[in-house]
Amino acid sequence: MMIGDQIDQTLTDQMVERAIVACAEAHFAGDTRRARHALLQGQCEHCKCVSDCLVSQICAYLGQMDKTLKAIYQYEPDTTHPNELKEHMGINLVAWVERKSAAFSALVNTLETFLAASQRQMGCVKADTSCFVLDIQMVDDRDVQECRGHAMFVEHPRLQSKLVWSHPTQTEPASPKRLPEPSRVAFALPDSFDPELIPESRLIEHALSIERVPLESRMDLEHHLTELKVTLIRRMISDQLAYINIAKHWFDIGDLANIYNHRLGFGKIGGKAAGMLLAARILNEVADEEIRSCVSIPETYFLGADTIYIFMAMNGLMYWNDQKYKPEEQIREEYPQIQTEFQAGSFPPEILAELKELLINVGRQPLIVRSSSQLEDNFGTAFAGKYDSFFCPNQGTPEENLKALTRAISRTYASTLNPGALLYRRSKGLQDYDERMAVIIQVVQGSTFGRYYLPLVAGVAFSHNLYRWSPQIRSEDGFARLVWGFGTRAVQRVGNDFPHLVALSHPTLQPDSSVEAICRYSQQYVDLIDLEENDFKTLPIHAVLEPHYPGLRLLGQLAKNGYLSMPRTRMLKAEIPYFIITFDELLRNTAFPRLLTRILRLLEAHYHKAVDVEFTVRASDLQSSQPDVQIVLLQCRPQSQLQSKISEQLPDKIASEDIVFSTKFMVPQGSLADIRHVVFVEPEGYFALATPAERQEVGRVVGRLNNRLGNKQFICVGPGRWGTNNLDLGVPVTYADICNAGALVEMAGGDVSPAPEASLGTHFFQDLMEAEIYPLVICLDDERGLLNRDFFYNTPGCLEKYLPEGNPAPSCVRLIEIQTYRPEYHLQIVMDSERSLAIAYLVSGS
Repeated sequence: MMIGDQIDQTLTDQMVERAIVACAEAHFAGDTRRARHALLQGQCEHCKCVSDCLVSQICAYLGQMDKTLKAIYQYEPDTTHPNELKEHMGINLVAWVERKSAAFSALVNTLETFLAASQRQMGCVKADTSCFVLDIQMVDDRDVQECRGHAMFVEHPRLQSKLVWSHPTQTEPASPKRLPEPSRVAFALPDSFDPELIPESRLIEHALSIERVPLESRMDLEHHLTELKVTLIRRMISDQLAYINIAKHWFDIGDLANIYNHRLGFGKIGGKAAGMLLAARILNEVADEEIRSCVSIPETYFLGADTIYIFMAMNGLMYWNDQKYKPEEQIREEYPQIQTEFQAGSFPPEILAELKELLINVGRQPLIVRSSSQLEDNFGTAFAGKYDSFFCPNQGTPEENLKALTRAISRTYASTLNPGALLYRRSKGLQDYDERMAVIIQVVQGSTFGRYYLPLVAGVAFSHNLYRWSPQIRSEDGFARLVWGFGTRAVQRVGNDFPHLVALSHPTLQPDSSVEAICRYSQQYVDLIDLEENDFKTLPIHAVLEPHYPGLRLLGQLAKNGYLSMPRTRMLKAEIPYFIITFDELLRNTAFPRLLTRILRLLEAHYHKAVDVEFTVRASDLQSSQPDVQIVLLQCRPQSQLQSKISEQLPDKIASEDIVFSTKFMVPQGSLADIRHVVFVEPEGYFALATPAERQEVGRVVGRLNNRLGNKQFICVGPGRWGTNNLDLGVPVTYADICNAGALVEMAGGDVSPAPEASLGTHFFQDLMEAEIYPLVICLDDERGLLNRDFFYNTPGCLEKYLPEGNPAPSCVRLIEIQTYRPEYHLQIVMDSERSLAIAYLVSGS
């Protein structure tokens, strides 16, 4: 007798929807978007999953509708017999009923009609009518007893069958031959299992099946789970062994499935993404509740690294692949053309479709497109600042936003071939590595203030402080560079500006305690997004700050009448010009410095190496005397640092005529011996150069000398900031131009250059640490700094000896051979961080 509701389209639509959700849970960690995309593309293994879920729903429905139903079996053909396979498409069931009836047949026919209509809505490109067949054959008790007709499918030698439903009142298996009811069986890998060939979705499915086995029952499967995990890490994240060795102990399959679900295109997600995800996973696992509740990562999507080759191939750009083997001058000359051609490229339709869907998901939130190359943020090769990242304000029309996003991606792709990156790889012996560029697309962290969008605080932090400006500072507590607004100003040496330096052991202890110095070395400009103009901008801080800015009291202090004071509860508009960024209240009256120190220590302990992180900070409960802070991790990588070595002791007495220079400005620990040459850029001559091209040529000459002089047998001394992007502030060199130097010495103050700006924590600083180059600053305004002008200005140069070919070098570049100044002598530099003193002096012996 039939009972229950009448079949209609809504019923079967709901069946299919539930089946898609089940497929997403099984194969895509719950991401129905990716499940629908796979079904749309005709990936049959996922259609099979949907079918299996439909079978269980169909059986439950039929059992409810017909009380005479005793059991239902599903049969599938033996796939070794293709002729039979063609005859048994769709869903094939055998229903064992007490008695056959025309009503049951009619019910099945109606169900098949509506179900087929619902299945067609999935839009599978490969589907035909046979895919929507619902073939349910009736057998009764006599058929089963005599094994005749369709009842024979239960034990057909070439057709497999299984019991998929039995009446709940049945205490014994339905078949008189006691066919076993399906039960949970131990996981077994399929025959001919090769994890390198199987699609990642299937690997995740297999691994999830193992993880669902109770711990006490899966001991024999742990090695399979580890193999699957390592394979997924290597195929989706990184093939760097140092990373895999750590990551395999932290990521579970759910983490890897989440990465898979947020990946667009194909290929690995790259080093920068890998570091961020691993750091978040470690903290979530080992940190206490205080840290877990205040640390997060942004909403992030990954454009797989293989997509860059698809992009290059379809736009005719593959001929640039040999760029890394070309001469340095050609690499530099051709890069502008590379940038132009990449920006003119178009993307595959399927990638555009995924990017459109991404933009719909994130709405009008600003985005940042970040590089994430395969080698980036690895142990010993940070690639800090070598590739480009771009902000997308995302405030235009859908078409404008998509165009801006694809342009940012293509520009990031082009940066794979930029001279700095290629020459860095060459110097590190990584030239032959297949360096594919993945891309991270993140929702920008910040908040809206009027027409502007920016974070309250951004910065970079190191778990080990290499520079102590006071003996009481503890190196093991770490160091940070903080800025208001986006962190671009914290990780780069930009313009006449200064981030706030923080020794986390003593967060309010400034390098210089005088009010004049604190004001001079404070942040002057802020990077932000102008929502009205849909653009990324750099503006003076006093043009943006307002008395009602949320969190204003956490940002800084008022500098008036020669002293610093905290702003009043309601600061006046007229006081804004006196406001300077010191983060005093943030560092003094919130948990931020303590939490950041603990985060760095945890990550260092589990990375088994010092680390550095990039982050932003949010604050809540701003009216409280101790506001709450939340730290958003943007990046984590092993910290580049000078190798530990026993340094020379400073002699008790050094004759004044033997001293070439000395300084007490943020001195590291170490020593350099047997220095034979000094590359000296005369400040007066450099700043007298009339054109940017002439100043760029100074950097190129330094680069050529870097390739000719002995490794670590020379130092560079010059005005202002080495490695700055601003030609008015110093010599424009890259890592490749100075990688063989023993030290990089900056002359600052006086009539030479603007005030000194410590490179601590910048991308350029990372380069120096990796190359074992000591950064030093001689403050000419400070009586504790000394420069032997006779040595630098009056020693005959020998530039032509090492650069005899080509155009003459700018006259401001001088190459000093130590033995020319004093025969049979060389230069030695001893740096004592405890005494904050570095001295370069002449030593006899050739």
